[in-house]
Amino acid sequence: MRSEMESIIYNKIEIVRGDITKLNVDAIVNAANTSLLGGGGVDGAIHRAAGHELLDYCRKLNGCRTGESKITPGYKLPANFVIHTVGPVWRGGAQNEPMLLQSCYKTSLTLAVENKIKTIAFPAISTGIYSYPVYDAAKIAVRTTLDFLQNNSSIEKVIFVCFDERTFHVYKEVIEEL
Repeated sequence: MRSEMESIIYNKIEIVRGDITKLNVDAIVNAANTSLLGGGGVDGAIHRAAGHELLDYCRKLNGCRTGESKITPGYKLPANFVIHTVGPVWRGGAQNEPMLLQSCYKTSLTLAVENKIKTIAFPAISTGIYSYPVYDAAKIAVRTTLDFLQNNSSIEKVIFVCFDERTFHVYKEVIEEL
């Protein structure tokens, strides 16, 4: 991965290829597991960058259900807040995975509005170890976000942060289709 960030801007949505832990936004979203106690991928990276205080705070939250979201301070991150959401594990699509993934975005954006967050960054939720197909996940992410923004003008910018080139191009393709 190149060190500089690439980005595409569409309306209030920006697609960025880079590291979510480096973004100077009001909140970043963590693709967490149900324990909220850290893990691999973006979850582990966010916990490492935020410091041990994040883990200490998350221990008090008693986990989180799939499709739901909880908010914590950002601690050592440039972001003031971390919104933790638990995406679904892909099991072929017949176990409510699309609805649960859509709920991740809706509940995260709702928490953003409730906490007066103006700028928020999302990773590609569930597309890593949870194996959700990237194109399908990107369509849900972008459509759900655009629908939400139509009725909630308080959020000024939503950034989809893609860790790799392939995911970045898939999100770009989805934006161009809409």
